[in-house]
Amino acid sequence: MSNQISIERVKEPLLRCLDETFSKVHGVYLDKGTTFYETLDTITAEEASERISSNSATIAAQVEHVRFYLDVLDNYMRTLQSTKTNWREIWDTVGAVTPEEWEATKKRLRASHAAVMTTINSFDKWDGEYDIAGAISVLTHTAYHLGGIRQTLGAIRGRKISD
Repeated sequence: MSNQISIERVKEPLLRCLDETFSKVHGVYLDKGTTFYETLDTITAEEASERISSNSATIAAQVEHVRFYLDVLDNYMRTLQSTKTNWREIWDTVGAVTPEEWEATKKRLRASHAAVMTTINSFDKWDGEYDIAGAISVLTHTAYHLGGIRQTLGAIRGRKISD
């Protein structure tokens, strides 16, 4: 008797969690209406541009960082080639956005998400160095920033209520 589980027992729930994180609650860990895209659809450019402290990033910067992370990880999963990456640049350069820039940021995120999911879904055996690890990295990193964005948004909206 083997102690190994089939890859489908890992792959199916992992893909369901990724779907839930970005676009559709399945009852795994998010409440209805709290996916990444549902959250972003409620955020105005003004809110996306606001900082909750002098040391914090804007929501726009967090979204752009997630997009950048997805692109870097997607490239690595496809090529296994590591490139020199400036992880600070977005935090140092993305601040306030116009409504048009905010819509473009969200559109770029959707394109990057689609690309990385195409890569993840292309794995046949899920036995490569970054097949499972890459998918788990996308899930955890995005969930982390989703929480950060939702906390930031709560603080921004809470300030408006108390003003």
